[in-house]
Amino acid sequence: MTNTPLTPETETAFTPALVQTLRHGYGLAQLRADALAGLTVAIVALPLSMAIAIASGASPAQGLYTAIIGGFLVSALGGSRYQIGGPAGAFIVLVGTTVALHGMEGLILATFLSGLFLALIGALKIGVFIRYIPFPVVIGFTAGIAVIIFASQIKDLLGLSITDEPREVMDKLPALWAVRDSLTPPALLLSGATIAVILVLGRFRPKWPGLLIAVALASVASATLDMGIETIGTAFGGIPSTLPMPALPSLSMEKLVAVLPAALSFTLLGAIESLLSAVVADSMSGTRHNSNAELVAQGAANMGSALFGGFCVTGTIARTATNVRAGAHSPVAGMLHAVFLLAFILLAAPLAAHIPLAALAGVLAIVAWKMIEKTAIKTLLRSGWGEITVLGVTFLLTVFRDLTEAIIVGLALGALVFMHRSSKQISVRAQKIRGAGAQPVSASDPDIVIYRISGPLFFGATASIGSILDRINDDHKTLVMDFSEVPFLDSTGANMIEGIVHKTQRRGVTVWLTGANRAVLRSLLLHGLKKPSVRYASSIDTALGRIRPE
Repeated sequence: MTNTPLTPETETAFTPALVQTLRHGYGLAQLRADALAGLTVAIVALPLSMAIAIASGASPAQGLYTAIIGGFLVSALGGSRYQIGGPAGAFIVLVGTTVALHGMEGLILATFLSGLFLALIGALKIGVFIRYIPFPVVIGFTAGIAVIIFASQIKDLLGLSITDEPREVMDKLPALWAVRDSLTPPALLLSGATIAVILVLGRFRPKWPGLLIAVALASVASATLDMGIETIGTAFGGIPSTLPMPALPSLSMEKLVAVLPAALSFTLLGAIESLLSAVVADSMSGTRHNSNAELVAQGAANMGSALFGGFCVTGTIARTATNVRAGAHSPVAGMLHAVFLLAFILLAAPLAAHIPLAALAGVLAIVAWKMIEKTAIKTLLRSGWGEITVLGVTFLLTVFRDLTEAIIVGLALGALVFMHRSSKQISVRAQKIRGAGAQPVSASDPDIVIYRISGPLFFGATASIGSILDRINDDHKTLVMDFSEVPFLDSTGANMIEGIVHKTQRRGVTVWLTGANRAVLRSLLLHGLKKPSVRYASSIDTALGRIRPE
């Protein structure tokens, strides 16, 4: 497999990765590789798409529509060669909450709006800021979603009978415990057997489609043994054998305002998930995705999914990784995966009626377990109090509060930890030089004091650094502040330097600023530190060489 990384020029052109790869030649061998990879991914996506849809409060058919329409558009228009789009487990809570609050029409409208927002983010080239989410936030958020997904499947895993299952974990668990006597042994047996088959095949036959095999065996057992458990047929009446006609969601100002918070949540989570999945594909394949083109494609995919009655589309890490491992050559593999899913609807839709909900719950239980990055969590727990705090708070807020709140608070905590640690890295070293010293300064010169500043001088460090620089005595006639070890200076830091300069000038002290790089120098000049109020030199030695008696 030949990988052609995207260049910086192509990243600003919104050119889909499909065009980039086809320009380098595409033949029968590449098509064969893409077809095999697309079929492999479709086999994985088939049960997952239906399971995620059911867990989200949608129908299994809507899950397939989402994977077909959204998956095709993500691959055809996206900025990643290997990205596979479709319904994702991370959206289960948000989608379910939106359905409960606004109904299916509200969900479809929120999905369409989020598509518009995602396309706008990509078009404005601000998708790069999504990359700044701290690693502990991503890991804590993902682990929290995994817990929520598993909790949502307990009912079907055990075959419990409950009329109004709460959506919040804290309310759900007591409610399920209250109906524990309704446990259905055949459902428990079937879900357990599904999990066991997936784990055994994953251990001894990793190349086999374990998810599909497990669901197929469970379906055969349910159909032939008359186990009396819920299936897609009994719960949803099966799935249609055709795609619906596209239609715009119902629009009204009142409805738009009502679903706007959900649409914004879909946008934030979709951008994070899709770019994270693209980064995983990059690390596995050695390519580089175009984040802005990817977000535009995610926007188009969500709008397309909504037009066909589907819901949120995003890049899916597990299916994308499967695509890379299966030997995909180009985005054609993702497009073919959608075509294969469409073929299932057209040719084999009646078979889906026999799929037990307990088996799909077993599939999602495995998905939830694999979503938890155990190795990453162990590493973060050894990294220090900052990472532990960010990880733990994000996880707890995700499970017990709100997904958007978890991300926002996690970002804020991560920023505070970073600022605290960065402020510890900055230092000031003072050195007094008299005329009798070895430096090229006349013996008749007044005392000179030099302050060497090291580290990023930003608002988090100005208080401590300002207090040090403010201790300049009146007997110092020349102050040299060296910025050669300052990589970054923000407006707060520049304002602090300006205040110190003005204060020292009132005492009759001459100020020299040395060693500033271009960015630091620009910030200093913008804050009014210009000649002749201050003097600049490329280094301390140069400044000292220019100092003359008044």
